[in-house]
Amino acid sequence: MNRLRAIAGPLLATATLVAATLGVATPAAAAPAGLPGMDVSSYQGHVNWSAAWNNGARFAYVKATEGTYYTNPSFAQQYNGSYNVGMIRGSYHFARPDTTTGATQANYFVDHGGGWSKDGRTLPGALDIEYNPYGATCYGLSQSAMRNWIASFVNQYQARTGRWATIYTTTDWWTTCTGNYSGFAATNPLWLARYAGTVGTLPAGWSTYSFWQWASSGTFPGDQNVWNGTLDRLRVLACNGPC
Repeated sequence: MNRLRAIAGPLLATATLVAATLGVATPAAAAPAGLPGMDVSSYQGHVNWSAAWNNGARFAYVKATEGTYYTNPSFAQQYNGSYNVGMIRGSYHFARPDTTTGATQANYFVDHGGGWSKDGRTLPGALDIEYNPYGATCYGLSQSAMRNWIASFVNQYQARTGRWATIYTTTDWWTTCTGNYSGFAATNPLWLARYAGTVGTLPAGWSTYSFWQWASSGTFPGDQNVWNGTLDRLRVLACNGPC
């Protein structure tokens, strides 16, 4: 996600190289089927939400936090601005499993913009867990320790908000760092990152994806996404059932 550019510009070249090596760096030529949306971080700064809405975006995920040391300085403009033009929006947290526990980071996320309300316009928060821009791919954790860290985060997030967090990842990272664990698929929606013409193989347990980040640039500011369904179904996810 764009959180790499938001935190440390010099890391971008390295992150781009890693993504290219993993075969996810070339955007698809055309948007896949689904409801169009976007995700942004402080790298996008002040977003023209009216323009994004007029161009067809109907949802947005906004970076809120990273670890327990970073909050997006553009969060209020992005999170409230997307809501104010009519989008369904949510926030996301970039995981740092090498710094503090999952539960600790879930609390930090909820306390700094990652909460949820049943207003029909707020998505469950998302856990962005993927390639490490700072070091070892799996943050120095074994596959079992990584599974435990993710469980600690999503369980605490559910305890705080009543919702199961969306999980953003790639199939390659998930396979490498969790052993392709299937245990979260029953509760946590999948937000898959794959910059290609097809969604490809999903992580174990998920029979379908909820969101697909299919390109890093395009019609909308930030990353390009689709929701795998209709606007009415997205509202069901936002409301955790009927509003």
